[in-house]
Order: sequence, then structure tokens, then C-alpha cells
Amino acid sequence: MTATDSTHENGNAHGAVVETDIPSRLDRLPWGRFQTLVVVALGITWILDGLEVTLVGAVAGALKQSPALQLSNTDVGLASSAYLAGAVLGAMFFGWLTDRLGRKKLFFITLAVYLVATAATALSWNFWSFALFRFLTGAGIGGEYTAINSTIQELVPARVRGWTDLAINGSFWVGAALGATGSVVLLDQSILPADIGWRVAFAIGATLSVAVLFMRMWLPESPRWLATHGRAAEAEAIVEGIEDRLRRDGHTLDPGPFLKIRLHVRTHTPLREVASTLLRSQRQRTYVGLSLMAAQAFFYNAIFFTYALVLTDFYGIAADQVGWYILPFAAGNFLGPVLLGRLFDTLGRRPMIAFTYAVSGVLLAAAGYLFAEDLVSARTLTVAWSVIFFFASAAASAAYLTVSEIFPLEIRALAIAFFYAVGTGIGGILSPWIMGFLIESGSRHSVFAGYALGAVLMVAASIVAARWGVAAERKSLEEVARPLAMAG
Repeated sequence: MTATDSTHENGNAHGAVVETDIPSRLDRLPWGRFQTLVVVALGITWILDGLEVTLVGAVAGALKQSPALQLSNTDVGLASSAYLAGAVLGAMFFGWLTDRLGRKKLFFITLAVYLVATAATALSWNFWSFALFRFLTGAGIGGEYTAINSTIQELVPARVRGWTDLAINGSFWVGAALGATGSVVLLDQSILPADIGWRVAFAIGATLSVAVLFMRMWLPESPRWLATHGRAAEAEAIVEGIEDRLRRDGHTLDPGPFLKIRLHVRTHTPLREVASTLLRSQRQRTYVGLSLMAAQAFFYNAIFFTYALVLTDFYGIAADQVGWYILPFAAGNFLGPVLLGRLFDTLGRRPMIAFTYAVSGVLLAAAGYLFAEDLVSARTLTVAWSVIFFFASAAASAAYLTVSEIFPLEIRALAIAFFYAVGTGIGGILSPWIMGFLIESGSRHSVFAGYALGAVLMVAASIVAARWGVAAERKSLEEVARPLAMAG
């Protein structure tokens, strides 16, 4: 690596170029204990997010009955929107820092924000304090998405990147199942007083995140990020350490030689270059990412954040029994990405994304119509949601996979943040509030209108993916998206 001076232009260090084979070496690695550690230590964020979101949905009835909070259906929807608004702003801010300061620093900072805010939620004394702490909790989770998706993409071999990413995102529903099961116990007034159970539920989420902090201490910084920031020696040491660990575990590694790339060292990527990449040179990919993210955000948040309200208001299900109905719903959501995920690496991204989005939209429209006509019971509707979200969960996970792999390394975290923010802003912040309002009307046909909109968005996104999606399966990240700092 050539010497650098202290002046920078457009984020580049003058004259500094690094030649590296690190991407090729990482992509040829077999699956071992290191990759498993990465998946567990970072993927657990989705479990925590699933726990958070499910708790708010499952305890919606308890929040309405709480003598301290006394929330209405609209308040529950607004609090959910506050969580999503925090996630949007947190993703943008922490995403920018992730690309600038590194992956590892940020996945500690964002987890700490989540921990403190979740603990504070348990101490809420009125609607406004509850909404504020939900906003801050969302900010931590939004930051987690950007830092962690970037890290996972850059450490996992290309041949299994699709399945791994979908399975990790699908683990959200493990947290959902835990939240649903826990809510049944914690909302049982024979065990805990009415205004204590939901507080304990949030306190448990904060406690679990403490253990995650310790697990992450064993994870390295992304070697790809280090290489582009002039820290080639550190990147080399990390990759050699991973290789040595795999050899000690009995794996035989391809000795090479490996394809090398030459990169201009840069301290950061200016925001104007980020904007130019997203809005000009990669405009078509931006449209694809926005379509997928907005559709799945509306689809999911419209249904999941308000499902407890549908059960209690239209079917008379007791608030402390809602968790039992979320369990099969969570099972379908988890199994979809796990069982369908490998097809995204074998059959390909474009056909599988188009298929899962289309099927999800059509099935939602059908189930919504049956609900509007009062032709399904609470149990039948839950079975229908489980089937629908078997496909929809894989679709939604594929949206996160898409936006985290089709843009250059230098802007990966901020690109993830941008699509998460815009997609969630369009489809997520408004949808819980809209659906809460429609449920408040007491009209099944009004609720169906919200479901129908979600169905249309999913089918439209399917068409976009089929026509303009990117065939990223089994390709290195640098082949899918040429680094902005590529030399020559």
C-alpha cells in the first residue's frame, strides 16, 4: 500500500491505493463456527425486534386497560408509528455513522440505545412518555438494522448469502413467538397485577440485550470496510485469524491464488456522492429497492401492529389470550425464510422475489375479503395469516437482502438506512395509524380496504422485481456492485 498524506478530496486519501484479495478469500470460506457466531451474535437483533413488536401488539389490550396509560386504539396505533418513526431516523443517523466509523463500533452503540430505551418504556407513566420511549427504542433498532445487515453481508460467503440473510431476518419471528408466549403469562392477572405485567415484559427485553452485548465482543470489524479505509494490515490479520480457526476445526481451504482488486483508500464517502449514486448512476436499482421496501412495510405493519386489536374488537378475544393467536402466525413467518431461503441462491433472486410478493398479495386480498364478509372465525383467520406470511416473510426478508447487496460497499449501511427509512416512512409509519383508525370505525369493510391496499402494493412490487430485479445470487458483493473506490 502506498503512503498517504493528510489531505483528502472527495473522501479519498491522495495517492493511496490498496491491492487486496480479501473479498475472494472470504467468499471461498466453508461454513464454520465463526460464521455461526456471526449469525447468532448479530442475528439476535431480529429476535429482540420481534420481541418488541409482538409485545406492543400483544399487550395492546393491557395498555388500553392500564390505569396509568389508558390508551385508545388510535393511541396504540400512534405509539406504533412513533416506534417506526424512531427506527427511520435512527437508521439514517446511525447508518451514516456506520459507513464512516465502522460496523463494529455502531452495533455496540445502537444496542446500548435500544437497551436503555426499552428499560425506560417499562417505567412509562402516560401516553406521551410511552410514545417517546418507543421512539427511542425504534431509533436503536433502526441503527441495528444498518450496522448489522452491512456486517453480515460482508462476512458471509457469497454462495449462501441469500439463505443466511433470509434466515436471520426470519429470526424476527422467534422473538415474536417468545413475546407472544411471554405475554400470555405476564398478562395473566392471577400472576401479576394489570399494570405490572406489560412493564415486566419490556424490562425482560432490556435484560436480554445485556447478554447480547457480551456476545458481540468476540466479533471483528468487517475486513472489507477496513481495507477501503487504509487499514489493510488489520483486515489481513482478521482474515488470517478466521482462516486459521477454520483449519483448526478440520476444514481444508482453497490455497488460491485469488482474484485481487485495487481500491483507492478513502476516509469517508461524501453525502453528495451517496446521493449521486442512488439518484443518478444507480437510479433503476433505487426504484427496485423502494418498491420492495415500501410494499412489505405497509403489508406487514398494517396487519401485525393491529392484529391484537382485530382479535379483541371484532372477535371478542380477551387481551391476555392474544398471544396464543400470534404463535402460529409467528411460526409461518419463521418457516417461510428458512425453508424458501435456499431457493433464492439456487433458482435466483428475481424469480423468487417476484413469486413471493405476488402470492402474498393475492392471498391477502382473498383473506381480507373473507374477513369483510364475516366468513372466517378468529382461528381460521389466524391460519390464513400463517399461510400468507409463510410467503410474505420470505418476501420481506428478500427486500432487506436486496438493498444490502446491490449497492457499493462504501455506501452500504447508508443505502440500507435510506431504503429502510423511505420504505418504512411510506408504508410503515402511516399504516398502523390508518389501520388503527379503520378498526376504530368498527366496520369490517373499512378494515378490508386497508388490507386491499397492502395487497395491491405487493403485487405491484412483484412486477417491478420480475422486470428490473438484480440477479445477485452466488456473486461476490464487488461483482454485484462495483466499489466506488475501485482503482482502474
